[in-house]
Amino acid sequence: MGAGMRTSIVAGNWKMNGAFGESRDLVMALAAGVGEGGDAEMLLCPPFVYLDAAARWLESTPIALGAQDVSREGKPGAYTGEVSGAMLADVGCTHVIVGHSERRTLYGETDDGVVAKFRAVQAAGLVPILCVGETLAEREEGHTAAVVTRQVGAVLDTLGADALGEAVVAYEPVWAIGTGRTATPDQAQEVHALIRALIAVQDATIADGLRILYGGSVKGANAAELFAREDIDGGLIGGASLDAAEFLTIFHAATG
Repeated sequence: MGAGMRTSIVAGNWKMNGAFGESRDLVMALAAGVGEGGDAEMLLCPPFVYLDAAARWLESTPIALGAQDVSREGKPGAYTGEVSGAMLADVGCTHVIVGHSERRTLYGETDDGVVAKFRAVQAAGLVPILCVGETLAEREEGHTAAVVTRQVGAVLDTLGADALGEAVVAYEPVWAIGTGRTATPDQAQEVHALIRALIAVQDATIADGLRILYGGSVKGANAAELFAREDIDGGLIGGASLDAAEFLTIFHAATG
């Protein structure tokens, strides 16, 4: 298939940022600048409390809506503070981020927990964006391949390659998130190729069609060079997604 046949995705992960008015202004600015989309899809992932409003603001635009996290519980019940995949679908989400490095490092999410969330997202008819990536210590010790293989393997071994046929993967070197350090296009491409090869062992067709996004201090200035690499199919953007002009620059780099 090759990168040319995979539609790129540029997703904005707002994390715990923004207020109601700011969020509305950001969505309006993005809607005004996104154009027809075409060669790439734009996806926004606001905090839970703004999802319902964002869905309304995005109604007549080509921009899709995602959530930053989900409960691993598939059925309603006594889970105070949790939000289910069905609820996210109900308010208009199409995608959900699972296993973000901040969830893993700050909140102790395990590979098993991430698999449970991945499964819950798909059970609700939504598309999981599975985040994987190594810390600085792991990279310096030469463990990048082992860590990424373990994290992707948790889903592959439990749910099979078919589960990745309706999913997106995001490679995020933890050492490059919010630090201003970016993996070089060569470093990123190497890990993206590894991820695709891991899945190809089980199913070459699914591996070929899988969109693998890069996340880690992507900016307007470096986006085009990253997205030009064969196995990089867009980006999961943190800080730069809060600046409409910067995020649009990144998005348009993916449509080129």
